[in-house]
Amino acid sequence: MVDRLMRRMDVKTSDICDACEEARVCELPFISFGQRRAFSGAIRTVRFREGFKVIRDVVQEPGAGLVLVVDGAGMMTAALFGDRLGEIAVRNGWAGVIVNGFIRDRAEIDALPIGVKALGTHPRRANISAPGERDVPVSFGGVTFEPGLRLVADEDGVVVMPPGLDEQAIDLAGSRAAAEAYASGAATGR
Repeated sequence: MVDRLMRRMDVKTSDICDACEEARVCELPFISFGQRRAFSGAIRTVRFREGFKVIRDVVQEPGAGLVLVVDGAGMMTAALFGDRLGEIAVRNGWAGVIVNGFIRDRAEIDALPIGVKALGTHPRRANISAPGERDVPVSFGGVTFEPGLRLVADEDGVVVMPPGLDEQAIDLAGSRAAAEAYASGAATGR
C-alpha cells in the first residue's frame, strides 16, 4: 500500500536544482538510512522540546506518503528516532523522515521500507514525555520547512520545492539537454 502512495522517484534533487532556481537546498550533511534512499512528499513538521512524544504522536497518524521533518536543533547527545518509531511510520504510510539530530537502531531502520535522513546515530534514547510542537514552520540548514510544501530527498540531499510547485511539474527536459550538451562538448574538448 505504501508503494501505491509513493510517487515514482525519477526526478533527482540535482535535476530539480538545475531546472528550478527557487528550489531550496538544506545545507546539512545528512546520512541516508532505510531502504528508500529517494523519497518525496508533502511536509509535516515537529519541533523537539526536551521530549519526543510529539514525534511518536505524529507518526501514529496516517502518513499517506507524507514526509515528517523533525527539528531536533542538531541535538547530538541522544537519538530522536529509532526502530519502533520507524516501524510505526512504515505501518502508517509515511514516505520518509528528516531528522535534524541523531537516530538509533541503524540496522533495523536500514531494513525498513522507508527513507530516513539524519545527522548520525547515538545509542541513547532522548526523553520521551516532554511536549513539543507540531505543524509549525521549522528552520535549519538554511531552509524553512513549512507544512504542506513538497520535499524531495535522495542521496544528493534534501530539497524543498517553492510554494505551489510539485517536482513532477518541473520541465527537466531543457536542463537535462543542457547538461548532455555540456558533457558532450567537454568529452570532445569543446
